[in-house]
Amino acid sequence: MIEISIREMLEAGAHFGHQTQYWNPKMKPFIYGAKNGVHIIDLQKTQPLFEESCRYLVKVVSEGGDILFAGTKRQAQSIVEDEAKRCNMFYVNKRWLGGTLTNFRTIKASLMRLKDLEKKMAEGGFEVLTKREKLEIEREIKDLQSSFGGIKEMTRLPQVIFLIDAQKEQIALQEAVRLKIPVVALADTNCNPNGIDYLIPANDDALKSIRYFCHKVADACLEGLDQRGTVMREKVKEGESLVKEAVIGTRGHAYVSRPESYEKEGVGQYSSEQAFADEKEKDKEP
Repeated sequence: MIEISIREMLEAGAHFGHQTQYWNPKMKPFIYGAKNGVHIIDLQKTQPLFEESCRYLVKVVSEGGDILFAGTKRQAQSIVEDEAKRCNMFYVNKRWLGGTLTNFRTIKASLMRLKDLEKKMAEGGFEVLTKREKLEIEREIKDLQSSFGGIKEMTRLPQVIFLIDAQKEQIALQEAVRLKIPVVALADTNCNPNGIDYLIPANDDALKSIRYFCHKVADACLEGLDQRGTVMREKVKEGESLVKEAVIGTRGHAYVSRPESYEKEGVGQYSSEQAFADEKEKDKEP
């Protein structure tokens, strides 16, 4: 279970909002007060909301879902990339291209183009080109990696999108809402929380705050992956036991699928070949 500490959030500066003149009235329920012209976020309200968000992410990932991290502001870029990679999830950290979600079918063509160029480059397929042509290819690869590097292996729409600064990532938010993709978002006092399914009211500008929340979200994804692995192992185990029951000690037909572990029949097992031979002998009986 992911533990969320108010003390750790305070140390990360998660309670500092924006200057009071830049606030969004819809964030009023999450504001404790103001100090020196800056709104202070009520972390006692942030804590249960973030815990709920993490529980939801664990559940989604454990059931096979993918999370897309999105944070394109300068101070979030490296953190978003590092944490998304750590939990083996997808990310967009440079520029959100309109249609990344709503026009994903077209985006997939660009992803295929990127993977194809990278493969040919690795295999030396561009060595026959002129220096100028090769530079153009390298420039195209660099541009595609900048735009799509974090979603290169994404073959379907994500089940959830996690936003750093919902105000800045408005296009991503609108696309997710349009496609009914649940949104988990870090939102400061200047944000409009409309459309956010799991709101995390906190400082979305400070480096320490961004790192803290991204790290916890990645931890939630890792916990979900661990649970997913446990479920898969149990299913495989159940499947193998069912196959054993169907094969061992069976007389007559044994037309069952066997896992790789049964490629070599062990002592005491009754193989499908033996079953077929017995069936032929049975047919010969008067």
